[in-house]
Amino acid sequence: MADSASSSTKIAVRAVGRVADLDAAAWDALDHGPSPFLRHGFLAALEDSGSIDPGTGARRAARRHSGWTSVYVLAELDGRLVGAVPAFVKTHSYGEYIFDWGWANAAQRAGLPYYPKLVVAAPATPATGPRILLDRALGPMAPAIRSILIDAVRAIADDAECSSIHWLFCTAEEQRALAAAGYFPRASLQFHWKNRGYGSFGDFLGALKSRKRKQLRKERERARGAIERLSWIAGAELDRARLDDLDRFYRTTTEQHGGRDYLRPGFFHKVAETLPDATRMVEVVAGGKRIAGALFFETEGALYGRYWGADVHVELLHFETAYYAGIERAIERRLPLFEAGAQGEHKLVRGFEPALTYSAHWIRHPGLAAAIEDFTRREAAAVEHEIAEMSKLGPYRGEEGAEEERDPSAG
Repeated sequence: MADSASSSTKIAVRAVGRVADLDAAAWDALDHGPSPFLRHGFLAALEDSGSIDPGTGARRAARRHSGWTSVYVLAELDGRLVGAVPAFVKTHSYGEYIFDWGWANAAQRAGLPYYPKLVVAAPATPATGPRILLDRALGPMAPAIRSILIDAVRAIADDAECSSIHWLFCTAEEQRALAAAGYFPRASLQFHWKNRGYGSFGDFLGALKSRKRKQLRKERERARGAIERLSWIAGAELDRARLDDLDRFYRTTTEQHGGRDYLRPGFFHKVAETLPDATRMVEVVAGGKRIAGALFFETEGALYGRYWGADVHVELLHFETAYYAGIERAIERRLPLFEAGAQGEHKLVRGFEPALTYSAHWIRHPGLAAAIEDFTRREAAAVEHEIAEMSKLGPYRGEEGAEEERDPSAG
């Protein structure tokens, strides 16, 4: 790609197609926020397992085509990496969680090609985080580097003849910058748990309305009473047997719920190897054997729960493993945020709160762009209303509940 100039400073911009072509230390030194899902180790596990395709090289032909073809856009100053964007040329809309199937269908009905498209995201991972990765020391140069990278992504889309560009689960700040560059914003909804400075799980229970507090306590007691133990296992301690079980749990869950196994066999084994500092497993043992588990990713800024599964059904064990154990962990580690995956209104009564998530979109065809932009404006109003209504139904004590006598058994 051609060089780009910013004031008197010349920034070299280039694109590479494989994780192996990235300098791991330089890539990870960029600002990823609390999210680990664009770190080199996570991307390497995706590529090495065939869950995403390298954009170049003979290895691609030997792999199952995933529909995620990598293009890593790099901005360099005097040979030093100062900014980057992970982009993927896509031939479908699976694994994105910002759903555009209706847009694709509308394009097809109008006789317009919708694929390939260009997506800037963490593949198969609906977690908010920076999509424009910048050097933390850029200071006043940061907006210029961001602008250069946004332009470079558009150039990639033009070269690949993509119908559109989609920045998914970006930050609110990035969404505003992209709006200034001609993208239209889209709002969506998840449920996140926020740490309000709790000293213990009991303190968290004490913040809930009495009825909800009793419900959560009973659910924990019933789930814990049906198992021998629930343990957190660090990434470096995950042996092959545990990783085999995680893989089986994941595939069982996707099959039972009609999902797609975006993560190919070998991903769990690779990510424990390439991202051990952030990888965690919660394993559940009953009858002397491991019956269930979930994969978590933990950083200094957040906890992310993923890929729950079980060999046998134990009532309420999903809530204990995927939600309550994570809340307890976040409190113990003083983590401000716990994300337990996409969607799920059942999380609302268990302490998770509705939260906006952000994306930004550019559509090449003017007529299709106008129709979709109009839809997203109306959708945003509906999402805002939905969040307001859900907030009224949350489990936390409000002004009226603040006068409620504290349950002495809350902890």
